Order: sequence, then C-alpha cells, then structure tokens
Amino acid sequence: MITNTLKAFLFTSVLLLGTVSAGISQINQLPEELKDIGITENLGGFVPADIQLTNQDGELVMLGDYLNRGRPFILNIVYYECPSMCNLIMNSLTNTMKELRWTAGKEFEVLTVSMAYDETWEMAMENKTAYTNFLNRDGAADGWHFFVGEKHEVKRLTDSVGFYYKWDEKSQEYLHASAIIFLSPDGMVSRYLYGIDYHELDVRNALFDAADGKIGTTLERMLLFCYTYDPDSGSYVPYAVNIMKIGGAITLLGLGLFLGIFWIRERKKTSKIA
Repeated sequence: MITNTLKAFLFTSVLLLGTVSAGISQINQLPEELKDIGITENLGGFVPADIQLTNQDGELVMLGDYLNRGRPFILNIVYYECPSMCNLIMNSLTNTMKELRWTAGKEFEVLTVSMAYDETWEMAMENKTAYTNFLNRDGAADGWHFFVGEKHEVKRLTDSVGFYYKWDEKSQEYLHASAIIFLSPDGMVSRYLYGIDYHELDVRNALFDAADGKIGTTLERMLLFCYTYDPDSGSYVPYAVNIMKIGGAITLLGLGLFLGIFWIRERKKTSKIA
C-alpha cells in the first residue's frame, strides 16, 4: 500500500517534472522577432553570377564581373548604417586582414554587400574609404569591393548563401546573424566563419581551402596542409594525418639525401683506389 507521504512525494515529483519540461520548452522557443533569422549553410552551392549590384563608384555591375579572376573571396553581408554588430564585424575583419600576410587584390578579394536595399552607393563609398584607410595596405582598395542593391537582387545573393535576416520595426534595425562567408574563385560557397572575432589562422586556412590550395608560398601551403576545419569548434585545428604525411615525406627526403651523399663519397673513394 502506498502511504500518504509517498503519494505526496510522487505527486510533487510529477509537478516538478512538468514545470521543468514546460520551462525547457519555453527556453527552446525563439522570440517571435528572431524567427526566420540565421544561417543555413549551403556548402558547395554557387552565388548567381547574374546578380546586379551597384558598386561604391555608382556603377551597375554583375557579380560575375568579379568572379573567375583566380582569387578566392570573403563575402560579408552587413549594412552601412548598422548601429552595433556590423561595426564589430567590419572592425574585426579589417584587423584580421591587417594580420594577414596576403593582401586583398593580390591573393584574395573581399565583397562587402549591404542587406539594406535603401542604402546608397555613396554610403558604400564612405565605408570603403574609411575601412581601406584603416587597413592601410597598399593595393588593398583594388581588392575590397563595396556594394548596394535592389531588394530582390540582394535577396537572391543572401538566399544563395543561406543568410536570412529581417527588418524589425520595434528596434528600427535589421536583425541578422554574424558570419563571414568564403567563396571559391568561381563563386562556390566553401566555408563559414561565425561570430565577430575572426582569427588570422582561421581566415588564412579558409581562403586556402576556397582557393583549392592554390594560394600562398610553397612553405605556406605545406603549413596550411597540416590543418583541417572542425565544425564543432567552428575553427581550424591541426590535422594529425597530414602532419604525419609531411613528416614522412621530409624523413624520406632526408634519408634520400643522406644516401645520395654517401653513395657519391663511396664512388669517389673507389675511383681514387682504382
């Protein structure tokens, strides 16, 4: 027979479990204003080459005009009048580009596109001037492009990379995720790096992957070959298999060199005796 005390205990436990379950359910439910916002990775997909945008010089251009130049791309989607997060994204990206040995316009290119269809090319020009001056790298202005566009054209771009955002009337801001997106020279989506703090090694590796290993010096290629992208941490980590491959190759090369020198010396000794 179940005692009254045990009955009370079981009843209380059920109530607690129900309360906890309801609490978890509420936690898992996003606020209404944050629904339909985020990033759905589209790795292997392509950005449409026929998207029309207006660049920082007021020229109507096609996205395809910038593709197939043999250089990978960093795509960042912001808006120029953003009062908060976009500034952090842009400042972090610029600081990381300062640390990179590679230069925009030489080894890679950057496409900065406004999600706000009512912004003007003059705003794009102001931002390009400000950030390229802050970067202070010779030639970088030739490889860092700023754009605005019509609503449907910008949406085609953002949809192609799985970047979803919306205007919030209450805050009078665009609500959006924070990430930079890497594209291959022909516009294929290669990698996403999230947050507002982009480490130089992660950006360098992501560019290396986007270029299919066709970027950097021979030594840099060997070093970057030793890293692989870890989706759990969202960054690049040492890849033991490739490290062992390079270590083995260096060992074989060293052994071959040693045996070659030894063989040449032995030949010389034999020649002198003869």
